[in-house]
Amino acid sequence: MTERHDSETDEGMALQGGFVMGSRIQEGLPHPLGATWDGLGVNFALFSAHATRVELCLFDEAGEEEIERIVLPEYTDEVWHGYLPDARPGQLYGYRVHGPYEPEAGHRFNPNKLLIDPYAKQLVGELVWDDALYGYTIGHEDGDLSFDERDSAPFMPRCRVIDPAFTWGRSTEIMVPWSDTVIYEAHARGYTMRHPAVPEELRGTFSGLAVPEVIDYLKALGISSMELMPIHAFADDRHLQEKDLHNYWGYNTLAFFVPHPRYMATESISEFKQMVARYHAAGIEVLLDVVYNHTAEGNEMGPTLSFKGIDNASYYRLMPEENRYYINDTGTGNTLNLSHPRVLQMVTDSLRYWASEMRVDGFRFDLATILGRESDGFDEGGGFLDSCRQDPLLSQCKLIAEPWDCGPGGYQVGKFPPGWAEWNDRFRDDMRAFWRGDEGKLPAFANRLTASADLFNHRGRKAFSSINFVTAHDGFTLRDLVSYSDKHNEANGEDNQDGHDDNVSWNHGAEGETDDAEIRELRMRQMRNQLATLILSQGTPMLLGGDEFGRTQGGNNNAYCQDSEIGWVDWDFSDEGRELLAFTRKLIRLRRHYPILERGRFMTGKLNEQLGIKDVTWLTPDAEEMVDDDWHRDNAKAIAVVLDGHAQPTGICAPGNDVTVLLTINASPEEVVFVLPESPGGSQWVRRIDTFDPAAEDVRCDMKTEYGVKGRSLSLFELVEEGRGAPHA
Repeated sequence: MTERHDSETDEGMALQGGFVMGSRIQEGLPHPLGATWDGLGVNFALFSAHATRVELCLFDEAGEEEIERIVLPEYTDEVWHGYLPDARPGQLYGYRVHGPYEPEAGHRFNPNKLLIDPYAKQLVGELVWDDALYGYTIGHEDGDLSFDERDSAPFMPRCRVIDPAFTWGRSTEIMVPWSDTVIYEAHARGYTMRHPAVPEELRGTFSGLAVPEVIDYLKALGISSMELMPIHAFADDRHLQEKDLHNYWGYNTLAFFVPHPRYMATESISEFKQMVARYHAAGIEVLLDVVYNHTAEGNEMGPTLSFKGIDNASYYRLMPEENRYYINDTGTGNTLNLSHPRVLQMVTDSLRYWASEMRVDGFRFDLATILGRESDGFDEGGGFLDSCRQDPLLSQCKLIAEPWDCGPGGYQVGKFPPGWAEWNDRFRDDMRAFWRGDEGKLPAFANRLTASADLFNHRGRKAFSSINFVTAHDGFTLRDLVSYSDKHNEANGEDNQDGHDDNVSWNHGAEGETDDAEIRELRMRQMRNQLATLILSQGTPMLLGGDEFGRTQGGNNNAYCQDSEIGWVDWDFSDEGRELLAFTRKLIRLRRHYPILERGRFMTGKLNEQLGIKDVTWLTPDAEEMVDDDWHRDNAKAIAVVLDGHAQPTGICAPGNDVTVLLTINASPEEVVFVLPESPGGSQWVRRIDTFDPAAEDVRCDMKTEYGVKGRSLSLFELVEEGRGAPHA
């Protein structure tokens, strides 16, 4: 052990500011990090490579009074640690960390600031913005080089020691195969704030998400995986509060092991576990959107809440020649330094905690390119990505990257290593442009429909690597996509300057809500077109919660600060909403019904000489196979595609026995007549889906007959084999 205590502190008993320093403390262990209840007492362990002393601050049950301040007596392998034999679960605590305040050298220690334990499992109380939260004196002529002596404790939440014991009972872990996965993205609070079946006291909480009516709805919809937007404890931005707004989305993490207190109806983290258990009992996975790329502490002008005051030079990427300043590849002020082994450990420990203790099934990583950055840029063999790949637990979870950030070379779609799936924004943009009627989009449309092999078909990656989406939390909802040509973010208080300007959207003749029946009908059809191509495409579909019934945000494409009816899901369905919901349910049922739509292998369109089969065949409306000239006509907006169920879904050279499917697609405004192609082993095509007339009955059509596909619509046909009737879908 290396002694790092300040000279003013005596080993054992000493007094400072009226607090007992070191009474009854034992040396404890440097692991595990955090506050760990062992049934007899609590071990406290905190990493800091550059601190000179660490004080454990204990608070009364109400969290109002700091009743004791205890120096952690031991320092082993850059971990400060001590053991309190009389501490129990429920104990409230925080840290004060001593060390040099030398911003120009990257050090920002200030023991006047109460700090959150990076490994805390629960927080009590809310962050209250005050100038005392900053390590420097706001308004001082020296800026962040000044030193602030005010105590921040009155404005900080407290960490709470927990007892992790929980009886899972009959709850079992589930592993939904990627091929069966349909992801549903939702906000943990906004999803139930207006839900009529959720009691008011449970709305906006994990308990609200676990209400039977909510789970029954999701099960009836047919989704396999509930992806929750950030639920790690996060800070509400000061500049938003000053405008009477809030950080609604939660991409501003404060503590990576803590369920956000506002999402809890009880005082026990078991509430989250109970929610997971109920989803698993219904056969639905729980995925978490996680933010390990930055924290709520911002840049050099930000507050000192945790990491900055514990060991700023270790936790953050600093400018190489100017350690006072932060590398800002995230666009939020700071970037976590995952190149540091202890920071990498914290992130992987956090993931394992949520996967093992909380039993979540996977993660979507915000700005994931950051996590693969080393000193020379993105590296698919970087420490974090390698850690996940070799970890026996994390490697079995669903790992989904948002494959971009704001730094140099930040766009990395298709370049993550095997074992990862990725958000495919090319699917979003190309599908939007195709159905809007943009010229020259047919080749891109075909690529996206077949899982974007141009991006992902390498190194043995499978079609499910492409997470297909048309809409997500960031941007327009599906209804707004077809109702607005421009964003309308005035409620955000930024003069409509925030949010993306290029949304590849179209209002179809009127900006926003309209009573024009023709425009409304076309918008409904376009929503059905987008949903159909999303759910019927190869790859993994992700549906934005509420799109299945046409939820609107009034044209706001950046509702990050709208903890209000703008951002909350409205469960008061219109007739149009009920019709769209029924159509979405039917699409998901059909995807499940046709294995050819859930293939793991990429479709190539190459003839299997031994079997005489092509897995996918692209046809002109005349049922002729597409040639180069057909693909590159600027006005080409109609195409048919046959997905042959006899193609083998694995590498075994034997014919498959799945249903063959035909899609006829017309993005032009006028009706296009298609000749229904011949297909071996079949006698008729049965139309199952028509986005022009979603309530239409199934229709049988002979091969080589003509079928009119209305303007801006899509139809799906099932091949009926000779001697068999049409199976019931």
